[in-house]
Amino acid sequence: MTTQRPPAFFTADGDGFNPSIMAQGPWGSTIAGNFVGGILGHVVENAVTDRGLTPARLTVDLLRPAALAPLRGRSSIVRQGRRLVLVEAELLQSDTVVARATALFLRRGEQPSGEVWTTPLAMPPIPLAPTGPSVGVPLLIWAYGRNGHAAGRSFDLTEWQHDGPKFVWVRDLVPLIAGVPTTPFVRASMAGDVASSLTHYGTAGLNYINADYTLTMSRLPEGEDIGLAALTYTGDDGVGTGTAALFDHRGQIGTATATTLANTGFSPPTSR
Repeated sequence: MTTQRPPAFFTADGDGFNPSIMAQGPWGSTIAGNFVGGILGHVVENAVTDRGLTPARLTVDLLRPAALAPLRGRSSIVRQGRRLVLVEAELLQSDTVVARATALFLRRGEQPSGEVWTTPLAMPPIPLAPTGPSVGVPLLIWAYGRNGHAAGRSFDLTEWQHDGPKFVWVRDLVPLIAGVPTTPFVRASMAGDVASSLTHYGTAGLNYINADYTLTMSRLPEGEDIGLAALTYTGDDGVGTGTAALFDHRGQIGTATATTLANTGFSPPTSR
């Protein structure tokens, strides 16, 4: 007997969000950090009514594990000016804040002339969508590592278990919230969390859990695929930080940085 896949990771109920089993993360019976970030992205985006502003920065603080139970969101405008809006948001469970975020929205304008130097980076190609059993999963994660020219099977993160360059392409196949289109900003909000595991996976696997992550973007992603390329990692006495470059099919759009604590017990899904 086949279990029917839920239509989305969450269903909305007023200012609340009820998670489906698909929202469970790899650290136990808790909501995965990328979906916590996605809900916070949804909350802050809906707090800004001026469509001439674009999200340029999102910082997510994962204050405590979010149980696989309903979340309630609330937001407030901290600063509103002609060219920027700063928003704060919180997610609560039983009146306890489990995560919070700040987001900076900036007004777009004319691009200055001239060229500015940046580190040249190139992502591996976006894999073709699978046609086998993976069709029934809610999202796809293709890890590139040991073989920089070919991706491992979706969700097979062992490609990162080495001390060389690492890349990933992420594609969400179902909405974050049932009946609500997943906006480019919300998709980027979820992908930003992936920087933690991408930059901290090493020769002994993944032994860090992230306490926060910050996403910065010069523009919103286009298309359904978001890529990340590991840039830096530093670690000392059980505290780490890692930064990844963020991409869409056109090129780099920003960065994602995670701050982490040493923590064992990571159990990723099996290959799909």
